[in-house]
Amino acid sequence: MNLTKKTTFILLLLISLNPLFGVTRVSFTHPGYMMKIPTTFIKRSPYLFTTGFTSEIHNFSPFNTTKGVFFSMDVSDRFTLGFSSGQGADTTAVEKLLESTFVPPVEFGFHTQYKVFVRQDMSVSIGLHDIIFENDTQDGLRLDPKQLSFFAAVGSEKKFGEYSLNTYMGFGTGGFSVTPSGVATGAVQPDTSEQTMGAGVFAGVLLNTPYMPKWGGIDFVGEFDGAGINVGLRIPLTSDYRLGLGFTHLENLPEFSNKYSVKHPGFVMNFTMTIPKSPSGVPGVPGGAPSPIPDRLRGEGSVGMIDSTLMAADGAVTILRDSLKVSRHQVRNLATQVSLLQQKSLSLSDSVKSLNLAKNVSQKNINRAMRHLSRSLRYFHSGDYREALQEVETALEMNPNLALAYARRGSIYYQLGDPQRATINWNLALQMDPEYDDVRNILKALHENRLKTTSFSREKD
Repeated sequence: MNLTKKTTFILLLLISLNPLFGVTRVSFTHPGYMMKIPTTFIKRSPYLFTTGFTSEIHNFSPFNTTKGVFFSMDVSDRFTLGFSSGQGADTTAVEKLLESTFVPPVEFGFHTQYKVFVRQDMSVSIGLHDIIFENDTQDGLRLDPKQLSFFAAVGSEKKFGEYSLNTYMGFGTGGFSVTPSGVATGAVQPDTSEQTMGAGVFAGVLLNTPYMPKWGGIDFVGEFDGAGINVGLRIPLTSDYRLGLGFTHLENLPEFSNKYSVKHPGFVMNFTMTIPKSPSGVPGVPGGAPSPIPDRLRGEGSVGMIDSTLMAADGAVTILRDSLKVSRHQVRNLATQVSLLQQKSLSLSDSVKSLNLAKNVSQKNINRAMRHLSRSLRYFHSGDYREALQEVETALEMNPNLALAYARRGSIYYQLGDPQRATINWNLALQMDPEYDDVRNILKALHENRLKTTSFSREKD
Protein backbone atom coordinates (compact mmCIF):
# COMPACT_ATOMS: atom_id res chain seq x y z
CA MET A 1 0.00 0.00 0.00
CA ASN A 2 2.80 2.39 0.90
CA LEU A 3 4.52 1.52 -2.38
CA THR A 4 1.36 2.35 -4.37
CA LYS A 5 1.08 5.72 -2.60
CA LYS A 6 4.73 6.49 -3.40
CA THR A 7 4.21 5.59 -7.06
CA THR A 8 1.10 7.81 -7.27
CA PHE A 9 3.00 10.64 -5.62
CA ILE A 10 5.84 10.37 -8.16
CA LEU A 11 3.36 10.45 -11.05
CA LEU A 12 1.68 13.54 -9.64
CA LEU A 13 5.08 15.13 -9.12
CA LEU A 14 6.06 14.48 -12.73
CA ILE A 15 2.78 16.01 -13.97
CA SER A 16 3.24 19.01 -11.73
CA LEU A 17 6.64 19.63 -13.35
CA ASN A 18 5.01 20.19 -16.75
CA PRO A 19 5.50 23.96 -16.65
CA LEU A 20 9.24 23.38 -16.29
CA PHE A 21 10.04 20.77 -18.94
CA GLY A 22 9.16 19.64 -22.48
CA VAL A 23 9.70 18.56 -26.06
CA THR A 24 8.26 15.58 -27.84
CA ARG A 25 11.37 13.41 -28.32
CA VAL A 26 13.94 14.31 -25.70
CA SER A 27 16.71 11.67 -25.44
CA PHE A 28 16.26 8.80 -22.95
CA THR A 29 12.66 9.83 -22.08
CA HIS A 30 10.91 6.90 -23.82
CA PRO A 31 10.59 3.33 -22.50
CA GLY A 32 13.82 1.40 -22.93
CA TYR A 33 17.50 2.27 -22.69
CA MET A 34 18.04 3.71 -26.16
CA MET A 35 18.13 7.47 -26.75
CA LYS A 36 15.18 8.10 -29.04
CA ILE A 37 14.13 4.84 -30.71
CA PRO A 38 11.82 2.22 -29.15
CA THR A 39 13.07 -1.15 -27.98
CA THR A 40 11.61 -4.61 -27.48
CA PHE A 41 12.29 -7.12 -24.74
CA ILE A 42 12.17 -10.87 -24.19
CA LYS A 43 10.74 -11.02 -20.67
CA ARG A 44 9.45 -8.65 -18.09
CA SER A 45 11.90 -6.43 -16.23
CA PRO A 46 12.55 -7.42 -12.58
CA TYR A 47 12.23 -3.76 -11.58
CA LEU A 48 9.16 -1.93 -10.40
CA PHE A 49 9.67 1.15 -12.58
CA THR A 50 12.29 3.44 -14.13
CA THR A 51 12.36 7.22 -13.83
CA GLY A 52 14.73 10.12 -14.37
CA PHE A 53 15.34 13.36 -16.24
CA THR A 54 17.28 14.56 -19.31
CA SER A 55 18.64 17.85 -20.57
CA GLU A 56 19.80 18.47 -24.15
CA ILE A 57 22.12 21.47 -24.46
CA HIS A 58 21.82 23.16 -27.86
CA ASN A 59 23.85 26.27 -27.09
CA PHE A 60 26.25 27.16 -24.29
CA SER A 61 26.43 30.92 -24.69
CA PRO A 62 23.74 32.01 -24.38
CA PHE A 63 22.36 28.86 -22.76
CA ASN A 64 19.60 27.08 -24.70
CA THR A 65 18.30 23.65 -23.70
CA THR A 66 15.44 21.19 -23.97
CA LYS A 67 14.44 19.41 -20.79
CA GLY A 68 12.37 16.36 -19.95
CA VAL A 69 11.37 13.94 -17.20
CA PHE A 70 10.09 10.42 -17.70
CA PHE A 71 8.59 7.38 -16.03
CA SER A 72 8.08 3.84 -17.40
CA MET A 73 7.22 0.37 -16.13
CA ASP A 74 6.37 -3.11 -17.37
CA VAL A 75 2.73 -3.57 -16.46
CA SER A 76 2.78 -7.24 -17.49
CA ASP A 77 5.02 -9.70 -19.30
CA ARG A 78 4.02 -8.12 -22.62
CA PHE A 79 2.70 -4.63 -21.95
CA THR A 80 4.85 -1.55 -21.17
CA LEU A 81 3.57 1.90 -20.24
CA GLY A 82 5.55 5.15 -20.12
CA PHE A 83 5.03 8.82 -19.35
CA SER A 84 7.15 11.84 -20.23
CA SER A 85 6.95 15.58 -19.89
CA GLY A 86 9.14 18.22 -21.45
CA GLN A 87 9.73 21.70 -22.73
CA GLY A 88 11.49 22.60 -25.96
CA ALA A 89 14.34 24.99 -26.65
CA ASP A 90 14.01 28.60 -27.74
CA THR A 91 13.85 28.87 -31.54
CA THR A 92 14.92 32.51 -31.57
CA ALA A 93 18.10 33.39 -33.47
CA VAL A 94 21.26 32.89 -31.42
CA GLU A 95 22.19 36.59 -31.36
CA LYS A 96 18.71 37.45 -29.97
CA LEU A 97 18.39 34.72 -27.35
CA LEU A 98 19.24 37.04 -24.47
CA GLU A 99 16.45 39.40 -25.49
CA SER A 100 13.90 36.70 -26.36
CA THR A 101 10.66 36.45 -24.39
CA PHE A 102 9.51 33.29 -26.18
CA VAL A 103 8.38 30.51 -23.85
CA PRO A 104 8.23 27.08 -25.55
CA PRO A 105 4.97 25.21 -25.04
CA VAL A 106 4.85 22.53 -22.35
CA GLU A 107 4.04 19.00 -23.41
CA PHE A 108 3.33 15.77 -21.63
CA GLY A 109 2.53 12.44 -23.19
CA PHE A 110 2.06 8.72 -22.84
CA HIS A 111 3.85 5.83 -24.53
CA THR A 112 2.63 2.26 -24.84
CA GLN A 113 3.97 -0.85 -26.48
CA TYR A 114 3.01 -4.51 -26.62
CA LYS A 115 5.20 -7.54 -27.28
CA VAL A 116 3.62 -9.78 -29.91
CA PHE A 117 6.32 -12.39 -30.60
CA VAL A 118 9.27 -14.03 -28.76
CA ARG A 119 11.57 -16.81 -29.89
CA GLN A 120 14.90 -17.61 -28.20
CA ASP A 121 16.88 -14.33 -28.24
CA MET A 122 14.56 -12.40 -30.58
CA SER A 123 11.34 -10.49 -29.95
CA VAL A 124 8.90 -8.25 -31.83
CA SER A 125 6.88 -5.40 -30.32
CA ILE A 126 4.38 -2.90 -31.64
CA GLY A 127 3.32 0.28 -29.96
CA LEU A 128 2.24 3.86 -29.94
CA HIS A 129 4.58 6.56 -28.61
CA ASP A 130 4.14 10.31 -28.33
CA ILE A 131 0.49 10.57 -27.33
CA ILE A 132 1.29 14.22 -26.73
CA PHE A 133 -0.92 16.73 -24.96
CA GLU A 134 0.32 20.28 -25.48
CA ASN A 135 -0.47 23.10 -23.07
CA ASP A 136 -1.18 25.87 -25.59
CA THR A 137 -1.65 29.42 -24.29
CA GLN A 138 -4.57 30.01 -26.68
CA ASP A 139 -6.27 26.63 -27.08
CA GLY A 140 -5.39 25.16 -23.69
CA LEU A 141 -4.69 21.46 -23.44
CA ARG A 142 -4.96 19.80 -26.86
CA LEU A 143 -3.96 16.56 -28.61
CA ASP A 144 -2.51 16.57 -32.13
CA PRO A 145 -3.06 13.18 -33.89
CA LYS A 146 -0.30 14.03 -36.39
CA GLN A 147 2.26 13.70 -33.59
CA LEU A 148 1.39 10.06 -32.85
CA SER A 149 4.28 7.64 -33.52
CA PHE A 150 3.05 4.18 -34.43
CA PHE A 151 5.88 1.66 -34.72
CA ALA A 152 6.91 -1.98 -34.99
CA ALA A 153 10.33 -3.01 -33.60
CA VAL A 154 12.40 -6.20 -33.87
CA GLY A 155 15.10 -6.87 -31.27
CA SER A 156 17.91 -9.39 -30.84
CA GLU A 157 20.08 -10.05 -27.78
CA LYS A 158 23.48 -11.75 -28.15
CA LYS A 159 26.30 -12.61 -25.75
CA PHE A 160 29.97 -12.43 -26.81
CA GLY A 161 32.13 -13.46 -23.86
CA GLU A 162 31.97 -10.62 -21.35
CA TYR A 163 30.15 -8.38 -23.83
CA SER A 164 26.44 -8.41 -24.65
CA LEU A 165 24.97 -6.79 -27.76
CA ASN A 166 21.32 -5.77 -28.25
CA THR A 167 20.24 -4.71 -31.73
CA TYR A 168 16.93 -3.07 -32.64
CA MET A 169 15.36 -2.10 -35.94
CA GLY A 170 11.91 -1.22 -37.20
CA PHE A 171 9.73 1.38 -38.84
CA GLY A 172 7.27 3.95 -37.58
CA THR A 173 5.38 7.16 -38.21
CA GLY A 174 5.35 10.60 -36.62
CA GLY A 175 8.61 11.10 -34.74
CA PHE A 176 10.34 8.38 -36.77
CA SER A 177 9.75 10.06 -40.14
CA VAL A 178 12.51 11.90 -41.97
CA THR A 179 10.75 15.23 -41.26
CA PRO A 180 8.90 14.49 -38.03
CA SER A 181 5.72 16.48 -37.70
CA GLY A 182 5.40 16.06 -33.98
CA VAL A 183 8.55 17.69 -32.64
CA ALA A 184 7.76 21.00 -31.05
CA THR A 185 10.15 23.69 -32.12
CA GLY A 186 8.32 26.67 -30.85
CA ALA A 187 7.89 28.06 -34.34
CA VAL A 188 4.46 28.56 -35.89
CA GLN A 189 3.33 25.18 -37.22
CA PRO A 190 1.16 24.71 -40.32
CA ASP A 191 -2.46 23.95 -39.81
CA THR A 192 -2.97 20.31 -38.85
CA SER A 193 -5.29 19.77 -41.77
CA GLU A 194 -2.40 20.55 -44.13
CA GLN A 195 0.05 18.19 -42.40
CA THR A 196 0.57 14.64 -43.56
CA MET A 197 1.73 11.76 -41.42
CA GLY A 198 5.28 10.81 -42.45
CA ALA A 199 6.93 7.42 -41.97
CA GLY A 200 10.47 6.18 -41.65
CA VAL A 201 12.78 3.46 -40.39
CA PHE A 202 15.01 3.33 -37.33
CA ALA A 203 17.82 1.08 -36.07
CA GLY A 204 20.18 1.00 -33.12
CA VAL A 205 22.63 -1.04 -31.05
CA LEU A 206 23.32 -1.19 -27.32
CA LEU A 207 26.67 -2.74 -26.35
CA ASN A 208 27.22 -3.65 -22.71
CA THR A 209 30.93 -3.82 -21.77
CA PRO A 210 32.78 -5.34 -18.78
CA TYR A 211 34.14 -1.93 -17.73
CA MET A 212 32.98 -1.02 -14.20
CA PRO A 213 31.53 -4.54 -13.79
CA LYS A 214 30.60 -4.03 -10.12
CA TRP A 215 27.56 -1.95 -11.14
CA GLY A 216 26.73 -3.67 -14.42
CA GLY A 217 29.22 -2.25 -16.93
CA ILE A 218 29.25 0.77 -19.25
CA ASP A 219 26.74 0.78 -22.15
CA PHE A 220 27.55 2.21 -25.59
CA VAL A 221 24.49 3.40 -27.49
CA GLY A 222 24.31 4.16 -31.20
CA GLU A 223 21.17 4.68 -33.29
CA PHE A 224 19.47 6.18 -36.30
CA ASP A 225 16.04 7.51 -35.25
CA GLY A 226 14.64 8.21 -38.71
CA ALA A 227 15.91 11.80 -38.78
CA GLY A 228 19.54 11.62 -37.61
CA ILE A 229 22.32 9.75 -35.84
CA ASN A 230 22.57 9.72 -32.05
CA VAL A 231 25.38 8.27 -29.91
CA GLY A 232 25.79 8.04 -26.17
CA LEU A 233 27.13 6.34 -23.05
CA ARG A 234 25.27 4.97 -20.03
CA ILE A 235 27.67 5.01 -17.07
CA PRO A 236 26.66 3.18 -13.86
CA LEU A 237 26.92 5.18 -10.66
CA THR A 238 25.47 2.37 -8.52
CA SER A 239 23.43 -0.72 -9.36
CA ASP A 240 20.28 1.49 -9.43
CA TYR A 241 21.55 4.79 -10.85
CA ARG A 242 23.08 5.62 -14.23
CA LEU A 243 24.47 8.74 -15.84
CA GLY A 244 23.82 9.17 -19.55
CA LEU A 245 25.99 11.28 -21.87
CA GLY A 246 25.74 11.66 -25.62
CA PHE A 247 25.15 13.69 -28.77
CA THR A 248 22.04 13.99 -30.93
CA HIS A 249 22.14 14.56 -34.69
CA LEU A 250 25.84 13.84 -34.82
CA GLU A 251 25.82 14.42 -38.57
CA ASN A 252 24.99 18.11 -37.94
CA LEU A 253 27.55 18.69 -35.18
CA PRO A 254 29.39 21.44 -37.17
CA GLU A 255 26.12 23.46 -37.04
CA PHE A 256 26.03 23.48 -33.24
CA SER A 257 26.31 27.28 -33.07
CA ASN A 258 23.39 27.84 -35.43
CA LYS A 259 19.79 28.59 -34.55
CA TYR A 260 17.85 25.79 -32.88
CA SER A 261 15.76 23.64 -35.22
CA VAL A 262 14.34 20.15 -35.42
CA LYS A 263 17.67 18.63 -36.52
CA HIS A 264 19.90 20.83 -34.38
CA PRO A 265 22.72 18.84 -32.69
CA GLY A 266 22.72 18.71 -28.92
CA PHE A 267 24.82 17.51 -26.00
CA VAL A 268 22.80 15.13 -23.82
CA MET A 269 22.97 14.74 -20.04
CA ASN A 270 20.68 12.17 -18.44
CA PHE A 271 20.10 10.68 -15.00
CA THR A 272 18.19 7.39 -14.72
CA MET A 273 17.01 5.64 -11.58
CA THR A 274 15.57 2.12 -11.48
CA ILE A 275 13.45 1.07 -8.51
CA PRO A 276 13.67 -2.65 -7.66
CA LYS A 277 10.64 -4.63 -6.61
CA SER A 278 10.10 -5.70 -3.00
CA PRO A 279 11.95 -8.92 -2.18
CA SER A 280 9.63 -11.87 -2.69
CA GLY A 281 8.38 -13.54 0.45
CA VAL A 282 9.08 -10.46 2.64
CA PRO A 283 5.78 -8.57 3.01
CA GLY A 284 5.82 -4.90 3.83
CA VAL A 285 9.39 -4.28 2.64
CA PRO A 286 9.50 -1.24 0.34
CA GLY A 287 11.13 -1.32 -3.06
CA GLY A 288 14.18 0.62 -1.91
CA ALA A 289 16.09 -2.56 -1.16
CA PRO A 290 19.30 -3.30 -3.06
CA SER A 291 18.90 -4.42 -6.65
CA PRO A 292 18.20 -8.14 -6.98
CA ILE A 293 20.57 -8.43 -9.95
CA PRO A 294 23.34 -6.28 -11.44
CA ASP A 295 22.26 -3.40 -13.68
CA ARG A 296 23.96 -4.97 -16.71
CA LEU A 297 21.30 -7.72 -16.60
CA ARG A 298 18.27 -5.51 -16.26
CA GLY A 299 16.04 -3.69 -18.70
CA GLU A 300 14.62 -5.11 -21.90
CA GLY A 301 15.32 -8.82 -22.14
CA SER A 302 16.88 -8.93 -18.68
CA VAL A 303 14.93 -11.97 -17.53
CA GLY A 304 15.83 -13.75 -20.77
CA MET A 305 19.48 -12.96 -20.13
CA ILE A 306 19.08 -14.30 -16.59
CA ASP A 307 17.42 -17.45 -17.93
CA SER A 308 20.26 -17.93 -20.43
CA THR A 309 22.79 -17.44 -17.63
CA LEU A 310 20.96 -19.94 -15.43
CA MET A 311 20.81 -22.44 -18.29
CA ALA A 312 24.53 -22.03 -18.89
CA ALA A 313 25.16 -22.43 -15.14
CA ASP A 314 22.98 -25.57 -15.06
CA GLY A 315 24.96 -26.97 -17.97
CA ALA A 316 28.23 -26.21 -16.21
CA VAL A 317 26.96 -27.83 -12.99
CA THR A 318 25.87 -30.93 -14.93
CA ILE A 319 29.30 -31.17 -16.56
CA LEU A 320 30.97 -30.79 -13.16
CA ARG A 321 28.73 -33.49 -11.68
CA ASP A 322 29.63 -35.85 -14.52
CA SER A 323 33.29 -35.00 -14.00
CA LEU A 324 32.94 -35.78 -10.29
CA LYS A 325 31.34 -39.14 -11.10
CA VAL A 326 34.17 -39.98 -13.49
CA SER A 327 36.69 -38.83 -10.89
CA ARG A 328 35.05 -41.06 -8.25
CA HIS A 329 35.27 -44.06 -10.61
CA GLN A 330 38.89 -43.23 -11.32
CA VAL A 331 39.61 -42.99 -7.59
CA ARG A 332 37.95 -46.39 -7.03
CA ASN A 333 39.97 -47.94 -9.88
CA LEU A 334 43.17 -46.40 -8.54
CA ALA A 335 42.36 -47.67 -5.04
CA THR A 336 41.81 -51.17 -6.47
CA GLN A 337 45.10 -50.97 -8.37
CA VAL A 338 46.85 -49.79 -5.20
CA SER A 339 45.43 -52.80 -3.30
CA LEU A 340 46.61 -55.15 -6.05
CA LEU A 341 50.04 -53.56 -6.06
CA GLN A 342 50.20 -53.83 -2.26
CA GLN A 343 49.31 -57.52 -2.48
CA LYS A 344 51.96 -58.03 -5.15
CA SER A 345 54.42 -56.12 -3.01
CA LEU A 346 53.64 -58.38 -0.01
CA SER A 347 53.95 -61.46 -2.21
CA LEU A 348 57.28 -60.26 -3.59
CA SER A 349 58.46 -59.44 -0.07
CA ASP A 350 57.60 -62.99 1.01
CA SER A 351 59.41 -64.34 -2.04
CA VAL A 352 62.48 -62.24 -1.27
CA LYS A 353 62.39 -63.43 2.33
CA SER A 354 62.09 -67.03 1.12
CA LEU A 355 64.97 -66.55 -1.30
CA ASN A 356 67.10 -64.95 1.36
CA LEU A 357 66.26 -67.79 3.75
CA ALA A 358 67.05 -70.38 1.10
CA LYS A 359 70.26 -68.55 0.30
CA ASN A 360 71.24 -68.53 3.95
CA VAL A 361 70.40 -72.22 4.29
CA SER A 362 72.33 -73.01 1.11
CA GLN A 363 75.30 -71.00 2.34
CA LYS A 364 75.24 -72.84 5.66
CA ASN A 365 75.02 -76.18 3.86
CA ILE A 366 77.94 -75.21 1.60
CA ASN A 367 80.00 -74.27 4.63
CA ARG A 368 79.18 -77.56 6.36
CA ALA A 369 79.84 -79.53 3.18
CA MET A 370 83.21 -77.83 2.74
CA ARG A 371 84.14 -78.75 6.32
CA HIS A 372 83.37 -82.41 5.57
CA LEU A 373 85.36 -82.24 2.32
CA SER A 374 88.27 -80.79 4.27
CA ARG A 375 88.13 -83.77 6.68
CA SER A 376 87.89 -86.18 3.78
CA LEU A 377 91.06 -84.66 2.31
CA ARG A 378 92.90 -85.26 5.59
CA TYR A 379 91.70 -88.88 5.68
CA PHE A 380 92.66 -89.30 2.00
CA HIS A 381 96.28 -88.15 2.58
CA SER A 382 96.55 -90.35 5.65
CA GLY A 383 95.39 -93.39 3.60
CA ASP A 384 92.08 -93.86 5.49
CA TYR A 385 89.99 -94.06 2.32
CA ARG A 386 86.86 -95.42 3.98
CA GLU A 387 86.59 -92.50 6.40
CA ALA A 388 87.40 -90.12 3.55
CA LEU A 389 84.56 -91.68 1.48
CA GLN A 390 82.14 -91.31 4.41
CA GLU A 391 82.94 -87.59 4.78
CA VAL A 392 82.37 -87.06 1.02
CA GLU A 393 79.00 -88.82 1.21
CA THR A 394 77.98 -86.57 4.11
CA ALA A 395 79.05 -83.47 2.14
CA LEU A 396 76.97 -84.59 -0.91
CA GLU A 397 73.90 -85.06 1.29
CA MET A 398 74.20 -81.41 2.40
CA ASN A 399 74.90 -80.08 -1.11
CA PRO A 400 74.56 -82.48 -4.04
CA ASN A 401 75.80 -79.86 -6.55
CA LEU A 402 79.48 -79.74 -5.52
CA ALA A 403 81.70 -80.78 -8.43
CA LEU A 404 84.68 -81.01 -6.05
CA ALA A 405 82.87 -83.66 -3.93
CA TYR A 406 82.28 -85.90 -6.98
CA ALA A 407 85.90 -85.44 -8.09
CA ARG A 408 87.09 -86.37 -4.56
CA ARG A 409 84.85 -89.42 -4.46
CA GLY A 410 86.18 -90.51 -7.86
CA SER A 411 89.75 -90.25 -6.59
CA ILE A 412 88.84 -92.28 -3.48
CA TYR A 413 87.19 -95.04 -5.56
CA TYR A 414 90.27 -95.12 -7.79
CA GLN A 415 92.50 -95.60 -4.75
CA LEU A 416 90.16 -98.35 -3.54
CA GLY A 417 90.67 -100.17 -6.86
CA ASP A 418 87.28 -99.36 -8.44
CA PRO A 419 88.17 -97.40 -11.65
CA GLN A 420 84.61 -97.79 -13.04
CA ARG A 421 82.99 -95.89 -10.14
CA ALA A 422 85.90 -93.44 -10.20
CA THR A 423 85.22 -92.74 -13.88
CA ILE A 424 81.48 -92.24 -13.21
CA ASN A 425 82.15 -89.67 -10.45
CA TRP A 426 84.78 -87.82 -12.51
CA ASN A 427 82.30 -87.53 -15.40
CA LEU A 428 79.65 -86.18 -12.99
CA ALA A 429 82.13 -83.60 -11.72
CA LEU A 430 83.01 -82.54 -15.28
CA GLN A 431 79.31 -82.33 -16.17
CA MET A 432 78.67 -79.97 -13.28
CA ASP A 433 81.79 -77.91 -14.03
CA PRO A 434 82.82 -78.12 -17.71
CA GLU A 435 85.87 -75.97 -16.98
CA TYR A 436 87.24 -78.44 -14.40
CA ASP A 437 90.51 -79.04 -16.30
CA ASP A 438 92.09 -81.30 -13.64
CA VAL A 439 89.26 -83.81 -13.94
CA ARG A 440 89.45 -83.64 -17.73
CA ASN A 441 93.18 -84.32 -17.57
CA ILE A 442 92.60 -87.28 -15.23
CA LEU A 443 90.04 -88.83 -17.58
CA LYS A 444 92.34 -88.26 -20.54
CA ALA A 445 95.27 -89.87 -18.70
CA LEU A 446 93.05 -92.77 -17.65
CA HIS A 447 92.04 -93.29 -21.25
CA GLU A 448 95.70 -93.20 -22.38
CA ASN A 449 96.76 -95.47 -19.46
CA ARG A 450 99.18 -92.93 -18.04
CA LEU A 451 97.31 -91.91 -14.92
CA LYS A 452 100.40 -92.14 -12.72
CA THR A 453 101.98 -89.14 -14.43
CA THR A 454 98.84 -86.97 -14.21
CA SER A 455 98.78 -84.09 -11.71
CA PHE A 456 96.15 -84.24 -8.92
CA SER A 457 97.04 -80.79 -7.72
CA ARG A 458 93.61 -79.15 -8.00
CA GLU A 459 91.75 -82.25 -6.81
CA LYS A 460 93.93 -82.34 -3.75
CA ASP A 461 93.64 -78.61 -3.03
